[in-house]
Amino acid sequence: MTSWKKAVLACAVVGLTCSAAQAKTIRIGAAVYGLKGEFMQMWTNALKAHPAVKDGTVQITVFDGNYDALTQGNQFDTMITQKYDAIIFVPIDKAAGAAAVAKAAAANIPVIGSNTRVSGDKLTSYVGSDDVVAGRMEAEAIVKAIGGKGNVVIIEGPIGQSAQIDRSKGIQEALSKTPDVKVLEHKTANWSRAESLGLVENWLTGHPGQINAIIAENDDMALGAIQALKSKGIDPKKVPVAGIDGIVDGISAVKRGEMTTFFQDSQAQAQGAMDVALRAVLGASYKPRSDIWAAYGEKMPWGDGTAKSYTVPWTQVVPANAEEILKRIPKSH
Repeated sequence: MTSWKKAVLACAVVGLTCSAAQAKTIRIGAAVYGLKGEFMQMWTNALKAHPAVKDGTVQITVFDGNYDALTQGNQFDTMITQKYDAIIFVPIDKAAGAAAVAKAAAANIPVIGSNTRVSGDKLTSYVGSDDVVAGRMEAEAIVKAIGGKGNVVIIEGPIGQSAQIDRSKGIQEALSKTPDVKVLEHKTANWSRAESLGLVENWLTGHPGQINAIIAENDDMALGAIQALKSKGIDPKKVPVAGIDGIVDGISAVKRGEMTTFFQDSQAQAQGAMDVALRAVLGASYKPRSDIWAAYGEKMPWGDGTAKSYTVPWTQVVPANAEEILKRIPKSH
């Protein structure tokens, strides 16, 4: 281990701030698919709130991929050229992101995946939630809400992103067991509330009175669907809507009885990835500094910080736990 790594580790282990005189700052890049949606804003806020970032041990640079795989590839090239110590990666495209990860691995830069997955086996580790489970859970909630019979529409995430692929798989698994539920339409709205609003308005016009429920693969799109229902004079409480993420507006809609959602813990994903990245950079003596590991305990054990995958559990948002979950949402710093 190099001398500067030992110095940083000594500070990190005892929770002290490392000054420039004590050690070289660790540079970590976070390549995220895009920052327009609320969930990735929450994720970024959580990353910046990690103790190692707040005390200056880590200098974090967030790269906005603008929902484009080529942009993310170019950002990886920049981080490799500038010799970043580690990269945290939230890819827009499961397949396209693999080449970027392979380049970084060849340059001996650890890459920790978070939130969305990438193909191949070059990631150092992955910290995220099981999106197949999420898709299954929201579809089951909708099936239950309509009594196992009726017509649904499905609003998908960006085609080719792992969350879209896996949530769609989970949704189809659940719906395949309910032959009396028919899918009238399915199309992407790219995680966008505005795109979802227009899409669902068109579906409501094309299938007047026939849509009994709406399955959206994230909260922003679910909220767009609720807006579309209201714009057509339809009470959202009469057309069940499900989303995923547990963003602030989504939780507020749950409290109003307008939708169902499942909380995706952005803090656990982002800060968990940061701890795993620091373990990869600093070695076996590094102890995780985020409190998320203690919060989840045996549901997501740290071990020695070198597991290939860490699965963050889902929590269904209901009126009874809504306020408690709101307190867990990272604020901007």
